[in-house]
Amino acid sequence: MVKETKPWHEDDFFWETWGPLMFTQERIASTKDEVDEIVKLTKAEPGAHFLDLCCGIGRHSLELARRGFQVTGVDRTVSYLEKARNQAEKENLDIEFVRGDMRTFSRKDCFDLVISMYTSFSFFEDPEEDKKVIENIYTSLKPGGKCIIQTHGKETLARIFQERDWHEQDGVLMLVERKVNQNWGWMQNHFIVFKDSERIEGKFSHRLYCGTEMAALLTGCGFSKVDIYGDLDGSPYDNKARFMITLGQK
Repeated sequence: MVKETKPWHEDDFFWETWGPLMFTQERIASTKDEVDEIVKLTKAEPGAHFLDLCCGIGRHSLELARRGFQVTGVDRTVSYLEKARNQAEKENLDIEFVRGDMRTFSRKDCFDLVISMYTSFSFFEDPEEDKKVIENIYTSLKPGGKCIIQTHGKETLARIFQERDWHEQDGVLMLVERKVNQNWGWMQNHFIVFKDSERIEGKFSHRLYCGTEMAALLTGCGFSKVDIYGDLDGSPYDNKARFMITLGQK
């Protein structure tokens, strides 16, 4: 009998191991500037209702709520949500945090804006599941509502790609090996983390889209207008782009 294993993105051990490496003090400190740019790029109205999809520890949810926006944060990882709720409680911020999966979470015509930040999209081996996430976002947006999806595109990754590298952070050493396959459609990552005397090893992977593929995915799910930018500041998606920022309007 073959033992079934969970996909990496459903494994709490992965997220709890990777979390401290993702949510660094530097990244948390950058949140205010990112929210400045999100609000400007989307032309968010005061008091608008945001859905922070795959909100993690809630860094964007918290900052949006500090500015008077209504916020719902959704994530699957219990420890992340607990941390987000505790911080919201400490600051007396009224934020709804929900444990849920982006493939199933939707609330019809509920949100003015949906954000999916820091490559929290395209984890799934079946591309139909990516499509389902976009359909859920579309359903959840009010008429005229907008979404932002922040990822790396094939174009940006091709420019900066390194087969392997390592870095040290707060006494933790991390080695990462990367492999692109499926005709530049899939990125596989193998990592080893050394912390104190502990060695932790694992893998994660995700689908890669180019700008035209992301635009086609959103328009195919009903979005009336899709723009692709090179950063949250609205800069062009060209050879100098840092990220792929997909802005869709219902």
